[in-house]
Amino acid sequence: MKSLFKTTVSALILALAIMAQGALAALPAAVEGEKLPSLAPVLERVTPSVVNVYTETRVRVRSPLLDDPFFRRFFNVPNRSRERVSQSLGSGVIVDAEAGYVLTNNHVIEGADDISVTLSDGRSFQAEVIGTDPDTDLAMIRIPAEKLQALPFADSSSLRVGDFVVAVGNPFGLGQTVTSGIVSALGRSAFRGLAYQNFIQTDASINPGNSGGALINLRGELVGINSAIFTPSGGNVGIGFAIPSSMALHVMQQLSEHGEVRRGTLGIFVQDLTSDLAGAFDLDNGAGVLVADIDSDASAARAGLKVGDVVTHIEDHRVGSAQEFHNFEGQFPLGDSVKLRYLRDGKQRSLTVEVQALDRAVGEDLDYRLAGAVFEDIPMKIRSGRVRGVLLTELQPDSRLARLGMRPGDIVTAVNRGAVRDIDEFSEATRSVSGRLYLEVLRGGREYVVRID
Repeated sequence: MKSLFKTTVSALILALAIMAQGALAALPAAVEGEKLPSLAPVLERVTPSVVNVYTETRVRVRSPLLDDPFFRRFFNVPNRSRERVSQSLGSGVIVDAEAGYVLTNNHVIEGADDISVTLSDGRSFQAEVIGTDPDTDLAMIRIPAEKLQALPFADSSSLRVGDFVVAVGNPFGLGQTVTSGIVSALGRSAFRGLAYQNFIQTDASINPGNSGGALINLRGELVGINSAIFTPSGGNVGIGFAIPSSMALHVMQQLSEHGEVRRGTLGIFVQDLTSDLAGAFDLDNGAGVLVADIDSDASAARAGLKVGDVVTHIEDHRVGSAQEFHNFEGQFPLGDSVKLRYLRDGKQRSLTVEVQALDRAVGEDLDYRLAGAVFEDIPMKIRSGRVRGVLLTELQPDSRLARLGMRPGDIVTAVNRGAVRDIDEFSEATRSVSGRLYLEVLRGGREYVVRID
């Protein structure tokens, strides 16, 4: 009798467990009259605006044996170059449906010979490059397609830590994929190779192939362009980074209008307020940036700004670090008038300065041996008290300087042992040289000399 009772109880428990599993497997569409929360309606509007980007790059393969004429003749090897095709993938966001503009990461298409874009409806198109901006890792391409749907921009400056976000992209080439998370942090920087950094950090899963995809809010608006992940293993570990939509919008407008981003300068070198400096000015850390140097030709100097002033705002943007200052500085077009708010002697003041172009010189205008190069004054954001000279900003791959090992980002500090501080002095020095040309170059903190015959 006792065993029969145990058997009956066991059967009843098993039946209840099976019924519970069945109930969980078929959740109701509503609970107590309320619909279950879902991102599906938002994503139905968003996913047609996110595309897959595929690239092909042809790389010439060099072999010491195949470069040897005797080896080719002995083995009857044809004298033709060999190529290796490298393929890559990423994502993009349609930002202008009428023009066919797609925003993506610069590193997704950099150096590519062929770019193709596949839409969510399966259509594929060859894309052309409208312009790139390596300083922010953004690029814009165009596809000849109709019936496109652009993603609306949100104001990324209103984001807060803890806001829900959704990442849409093409991870590992699997096809369109959606992941969700929150904003983990704002204003992240310290990435190598990027001059302007103000990343949104998120724990929404971002993996290789997501680059260039959309980070959206729960209204289906673009708040960022997915750009990078922090990973010790190559996969997602819950730390991803996106370029804010406000920065992306500025770059997009410049690329569509000029094919490049034309940045100027306010002529001000600033530094973070350390604890000691903040205490000396009776300020909190992050309450502004200290003016450490001012270009004597800058409008800021003419307007009355002085070394030792503490800049707190650029227009309505609060400035808490030197990186933030230069991020905002780079968003104003040349010729714009910008209002600065600053502290002097404990009093709040303001003035208006003009965004000015950096002086530049084209190599062939100075010396035929410098053809293919463009030099500019060193921007104040990377200038320090000990670094003076001119910055090599553009260099054609087949130019004489490129063959000698120079590359964009090099700083020329002297010509034939004579120090140069700016474009005017560099131009005068190079034009006066009649014989061999020696350039003293600074790269990554190390100095070397380039001899140009």
